[in-house]
Order: sequence, then structure tokens, then C-alpha cells
Amino acid sequence: MRPVGILGGTFDPVHFGHLRSALELLENLGLAEVRLIPGGHPPHRAPPRASASARLAMLELAVAGQPGLQVDTRELERAGPSYMVDTLTSLRGEVGTKPLCLLLGADAFLGLPSWHRWQELLQLAHLVVMHRPGWELTEDLAAPLAQLVATQRVHEAAALAAQPAGALLLAPVTPLDISATAIRELIATGRSPRYLLPDAVWEHIQAHDLYK
Repeated sequence: MRPVGILGGTFDPVHFGHLRSALELLENLGLAEVRLIPGGHPPHRAPPRASASARLAMLELAVAGQPGLQVDTRELERAGPSYMVDTLTSLRGEVGTKPLCLLLGADAFLGLPSWHRWQELLQLAHLVVMHRPGWELTEDLAAPLAQLVATQRVHEAAALAAQPAGALLLAPVTPLDISATAIRELIATGRSPRYLLPDAVWEHIQAHDLYK
């Protein structure tokens, strides 16, 4: 059974760093789809600059016409903090025993022990840690993460399809050093972010006077 990928974020705004990673993992891991889930009330960072409706509109424009990339609005529709454990619990109730893969950047993975009920994530999904080619987990991991890597790590994408949840895979992706913060700063200072994000997203930002 082909797994479903889950990529969360504020997408404020969505850019090619998000989209290229999602597409590569869709293809390289043989995923059925990748669901991009914009956070409604992210608990680990400042509130998004753009409204939920604006971020959703930009995300839908960005993935339009790309098979396998889907927008999932459940966190925008749910009240309270957007905890990933709640999102995965909701998804697990819908997909049954189909494998789920939570796609995380390396930095997010290293900060995982600060997440709400983070130990429960592996009961609900696999963890796929996106990283630059050649990157490797260091030996000075926090104890809980070192234990997780020692007991749950797999080395082949095929292992993700063998069970609904519980594995940890490192997955290299093309390194695109693009940040939403830098894009917002460009716009705020009157410079163009073109070629860092889809033209349709940039046109939407201009039409609605976002990030000024």
C-alpha cells in the first residue's frame, strides 16, 4: 500500500523550497500523494503574517495542475493550537491502516522533543527527515532522539509501505536555501521575490498587497 506524505507549515508564503521537496519525496519514495497542511495556529512560532485565507489561496495556486500534491485544510478549520499529533490522529481515523509519512526538515527533527506529545507521532506515522545530500545524523543527538534513531531507523523507502507507522527514514532532497522570512523582507523593502516562488503566488501577493 503506497504511503501518504504529510508536509505541514505556515506557508507564509509557500515557495519553491517547500514545493520541490514535496515533489521529490512524492516521486523518490513512491508516495500515493503529499498533503500540504497549512497551520492555523502554529504553537512554536510567531503568528503568520498573512491571513489563513491568503495562505490557503497561495498554496492552492502553487500546486494547481501538479498531480500528487494536495492541499489539506484541517488545521485551518480546527480551533486551538495546530498540534501535529492531533492532525495525524485525525488523518489516521480517515485512512485506516494506510501508511502515513510525516515529512520533516532536519532542523525540525532535531527540535522534535519540544513538540506537544511528540513521542506519540511514531505511533501514528513514519518520520521522513529531509536533508541535504551528504548530511548525516550527528552522534551528539539529544538522548530521546538518539534512542529513536537507534531503534526505528530504516534505510529503504520500501520499508515505509510495509507497516502503517513507526519507522524513521533519512531522505536527501535538493538543497534550495529559500526562506519565507527572506521573501517577506524582500517584498517589504520593495524588491522582487520572483524565481523564489511560483509566478502565480507572486501575482497573488501583488494583487492583494501582502507583506508590505
